[in-house]
Amino acid sequence: MASSSMKRDPALVPVVAALWLALGVFIIYPFVRLLAVTFSSEDGGFSFENLAVVFSNSYDRLALVNSIWLAIAVAVMGTALGFCFAFAVVRIKMPAPLRWFISAVTVLPLISPPFTSSIALTLSLGPNGILLNLLGIPDFNIYGFWGTWMSESLTYFPVAFLTISSVLACIDPNFEDAGLSLGGSPFRVFRTVTLPLTMPAVANSILLLFACSLADFATPLVLAGHQFPVLPTQAYLQITGLYDLRGGAALSFALLVPALFVFFVQRWWVGRKSYVTVSGKSGAQTKPKGIGAAAETVILGVCAVVIAFIVFLYALITIGAFTKTWGLDNSFTLDSFAYVFNHGRKAIVDTLIIACVSTPIGGLIAVLVAYITQRKSFPCNALMEIVSLLNFALPGTVVGIAYVIAFNTSPLILTGTMSILVAAYVFRYDSAGIRSVIASLQQIDTSLEEASLSLGASSAATFRNVTLPLVVPALLAGMKYLFIHSMTAISATIFLVSVSWSLLTARILECMTELQFGNACAFSVVLIILVFIFNGLLTLLVRAAGFGYRGQGGN
Repeated sequence: MASSSMKRDPALVPVVAALWLALGVFIIYPFVRLLAVTFSSEDGGFSFENLAVVFSNSYDRLALVNSIWLAIAVAVMGTALGFCFAFAVVRIKMPAPLRWFISAVTVLPLISPPFTSSIALTLSLGPNGILLNLLGIPDFNIYGFWGTWMSESLTYFPVAFLTISSVLACIDPNFEDAGLSLGGSPFRVFRTVTLPLTMPAVANSILLLFACSLADFATPLVLAGHQFPVLPTQAYLQITGLYDLRGGAALSFALLVPALFVFFVQRWWVGRKSYVTVSGKSGAQTKPKGIGAAAETVILGVCAVVIAFIVFLYALITIGAFTKTWGLDNSFTLDSFAYVFNHGRKAIVDTLIIACVSTPIGGLIAVLVAYITQRKSFPCNALMEIVSLLNFALPGTVVGIAYVIAFNTSPLILTGTMSILVAAYVFRYDSAGIRSVIASLQQIDTSLEEASLSLGASSAATFRNVTLPLVVPALLAGMKYLFIHSMTAISATIFLVSVSWSLLTARILECMTELQFGNACAFSVVLIILVFIFNGLLTLLVRAAGFGYRGQGGN
């Protein structure tokens, strides 16, 4: 059946071959080299010795349990917050400037390096923190599970917001109108119609946030400490502190099992149900309906509290950028910004070049992988989706080490080049775009594409003229996610950056380790402004290209 499908569509063969070649070189090959290191002894033979060391150590076993528990808690809290914000922005009536303000503040934690928000959280809720002194709370301990959970939930809930809001925007309000006309209350219609239709996005959000928390080492490095060990931090310290490559690889390998388990559960859960809402068969589109004054008040109240806390945290970073010496001499100065533009200009230019190259490549790969795995039948199409998400399940430190192992020797030497950084970003952070486009495709009736094909259009023309405009909101969300992480990633970058390519996140971490807090804050402010400018330009470009699609009616 699959081979006959490829015979009917010859254009599918080179696309599938090119995608498998790219996935093979930049995901499978480094992964195999990583496994070879994990399951090899010092004399080069096959061995379980490295894994045995991990599971025989009670501290490492505690780190594994803590990692899973933290990832579950972050996934649940982050998805709940992301859903509240997405529903408020997409479905609750409010002035356009207020809607823009909520969206802008929501993505603020995502567009700065995770350790930056951790530092701001420590300054406000740590020992002698500003907020604790203001509230008169003397014995609050931010370190450990609660601080890490709070910081990661604030950092990653924008991922849930971007994923869920793109799907909510595509749900046809006519479905809710039908429920209301049958006598259902607004909240009952939300519970029985709107909420089930967002399940693909909710499931994808849980998967992404679970993987984000499992892979994050920067936040636990600042806030967890020895009280709450997690495997990514242990792996990072094992590799960079003890120079134990095999031990670090074995610790990271242990993270793959829960990540892949959640991935398969998500596929099984979503795959058993239908979420088609865009069919092209109904009439004019109406306006979205609310869920009742009480429920909307609760959602807006949650959003207001979280927004106030985020603004407070990032105000500390902004103030720090204009402060001479934090905590000692709080006088106003522009010295930090002078340092950034005199000594950090190369980092700014290099970071922008790499992010601007990675984003369109990642967008193209995301939409192609999502489209052909969901809409085309060919051998191993499900395996292609799994492989495309594999790098996201790996901690960034391990991806960096795997790339160094794989591309530091022949036949493909890329160490020290821009190519290795672009490849690491595209094939690690493209998963958000792939999952968003897949969730969007699951809502689009295949009869739309079948109608185009039956009228004589080719598969490429059908994809370009029918499918692509329908998935632009999801593709845009994925490209924004990829660009943001290309600008802010640190875990893989720290192993791949070289003297030829200086990056902003590496300079921020360097300033923090040298206690140049003002310079680190100034770099962070510049980074946040650059990402905001790109988001605005990307939105304008999409509208100028005529892709202002929102839902079935095209308005």
